Amino acid sequence: MEINGSGNEFYRNPYCNPYRRNFPLLAENPLIYLDSAATAQKPACVLQAEREFYERYNANPMRGFYALSVEATERVEEARRAVRRFLNAPPEGEVIFTRNTTESLNLAAYSYGLSKLKAGDEIVVSIMEHHSNLLPWQMVAKQTGAKLQFLECEADGRITQERLNEAFSERTRLVAAAHVSNVLGCENPIARIAAMAKERGAVLVVDAAQSAPHMPVDVQALGADFLAFSGHKLMGPMGIGVLYGRRELLEEMPPFLTGGEMIDSVTRTGAVFAPVPHKFEAGTVNAAGAWGLKEAIRYLEAVGFEAVHRQELALTATALEGLGRIPHVRVLGSEKPEEHCGILTFTVDGVHPHDVSAILDADGIAVRAGNHCAQPLFDFLKVNAATRASIYFYNTQEEIAAFLKSVAGIRRKMGYGE
Repeated sequence: MEINGSGNEFYRNPYCNPYRRNFPLLAENPLIYLDSAATAQKPACVLQAEREFYERYNANPMRGFYALSVEATERVEEARRAVRRFLNAPPEGEVIFTRNTTESLNLAAYSYGLSKLKAGDEIVVSIMEHHSNLLPWQMVAKQTGAKLQFLECEADGRITQERLNEAFSERTRLVAAAHVSNVLGCENPIARIAAMAKERGAVLVVDAAQSAPHMPVDVQALGADFLAFSGHKLMGPMGIGVLYGRRELLEEMPPFLTGGEMIDSVTRTGAVFAPVPHKFEAGTVNAAGAWGLKEAIRYLEAVGFEAVHRQELALTATALEGLGRIPHVRVLGSEKPEEHCGILTFTVDGVHPHDVSAILDADGIAVRAGNHCAQPLFDFLKVNAATRASIYFYNTQEEIAAFLKSVAGIRRKMGYGE
């Protein structure tokens, strides 16, 4: 794996971004890609790793006793060990491979939520959750009789102690919260939330889809009972996700899906399920995706979170200051660039976000527009929809300058004359 740009020049000059040459799409395409919160671009080493699996190890893992199948199995387990180290999961913790964050959170909801919660219990969900960490708990509440209780935030995304005290009660049995908001980019006080959950005997489910690519995620320091993230937002392949869970909880949970490979034995009338984590991995796993995810983790760790943070912060500061100077543009969330995790969600007076996105696209700039799968948060903020530019360490100051120039011309192009 070749990593370009590990020297101090990267820190001193955010215009110089030697990492871009590691990303084939960015190196060969003039597109200004500002949609990494939706999915990150893939370095060549990840693409090579996925291809390598099919060229060198392609057999069904966990299914055969011949050498190639054993080798494929070892690749999956090596990837699992890499994820465990990446999350600083304890030896007794378990890593389950899924398709994405959404499937991971649904696994927790269907398997833990439906089997453990009952009428009168309360599920605390933050108002800024992605629908993937809201809809499963709505389903659990409806089917068990548990009550959904929302953890509100301030306009800039801050969750205060007062808000926490309002949301938690002695009936709180499960808490679902994003580590980083996919709309506001703010980092939530997960460790404090975990402490309050533990005081009440509640379980904490963390959506780390937006945090894992940008900062160290330590499940022990956070106090997470379950934690989910997607490979594709971490520069890994699409179709591979992770659910971390505490073993004692996973041992008590029924399987989410049943079928091949998640069993020890089957009779006409029943089955004995395989041990954790295989109990939750029915069917053929995405072995090539897991191998690619392992390589994405290796690449990210070689770059280093310090380098990622410095470049993102420099670019976010430029973008936030620039947007603030453009009339009729409003950025949602904090005024501090360090509280955005590379995410800038904004509105332009009189212009629908879809039109904003289309104009930016015409200028060769890719952003996301809509409600970003977080409609309750938009209702809370009294905003119908917005445009989101999301920055990663492979972006440059030249790209941010082009983005700001395009945004500044949007209202004129829409006929406002300014």
